[in-house]
Amino acid sequence: MQNRILKLGATDSVLVALTNLHKGESITHGDRSISLMEDIPAKHKFFIRDMAVGDAVIMYGLLVRKMTAPAASGSRVHTGNVHHATEPYDYHGYRSVWEPPDISRFKDLRFSGYHRSDGRVGTANYWIFIPTVFCENRNLEVIREVLENELGYASTEKYKAFTRHLLAAYQESGTLEDIQDFSLPPAPASNNSGNRPFKHVDGIKFLEHQGGCGGTRQDSELLGKLLAAYAHHPNVGGITILSLGCQNLQLEELMQQITGPNGSFDKPLVVLEQQQVGSEEELVKTAIRQTFEGLVKINRLERKPATLDKLCIGVKCGGSDGFSGISANR
Repeated sequence: MQNRILKLGATDSVLVALTNLHKGESITHGDRSISLMEDIPAKHKFFIRDMAVGDAVIMYGLLVRKMTAPAASGSRVHTGNVHHATEPYDYHGYRSVWEPPDISRFKDLRFSGYHRSDGRVGTANYWIFIPTVFCENRNLEVIREVLENELGYASTEKYKAFTRHLLAAYQESGTLEDIQDFSLPPAPASNNSGNRPFKHVDGIKFLEHQGGCGGTRQDSELLGKLLAAYAHHPNVGGITILSLGCQNLQLEELMQQITGPNGSFDKPLVVLEQQQVGSEEELVKTAIRQTFEGLVKINRLERKPATLDKLCIGVKCGGSDGFSGISANR
């Protein structure tokens, strides 16, 4: 039977609902039977015992809250009956011994990923565009529109169809008053409906930024390190770099950070400098042509099984939910 509750620490005074629980249900935990006083939505916590004002709420074996109102066993934990609280601590005197969990039951599990030459495994296979300076952002926008639409990566086709629908009605009657249905029409059959020519390329990403020109030398170095880290990311299969030529972050510096001292970087790499190529039109055409050739190369890669120790999951802070500290940020 699927686990319905979770207790995070032996001394905790709350349980976590792993699925929706309902008022009147009897929840058994150890030798204790808890009758739920109200519905407990999944990811929410409820009290194991009766709580009085001022009682400590323990979770993860630590003080996390104190009671501001009495609550019966089986009642939901919420901001109306608790407030934030922590134990005092001394950072410099703090010592902790981390005991790794038993992961033996996961040793035979696998996921399908893209194996890179540095030993890392990506969960996706993207081509990315990197400008060395914000002056190239406009060229990136032009290239984005072309490649995403023509290669099936755009997600805006249904909105374009909706706008065409409104335009046709306006041109016919001079008003939109007769349109009562504002649902989105189905996208037309095209590359955007899923018929992508590069089956093993998950998308094309464009890393616009506002740096690269002005600022201090240290600003330029930090930007270069950041962009190089994107290039090395296991989810990235190939890169196009667009440079103007007169920016602080020079191509030579960025290339050193990407390729490293031993030049072992082996992902397809397109590097173009506008002042060397010539006109803006020539730069855009060359970038599209050479990127297309790179997409052909990384499309030859296929997902292969990988062990879970190769799986690296990033969690964006600011989107906390009831599982924060359990499966996400705390």
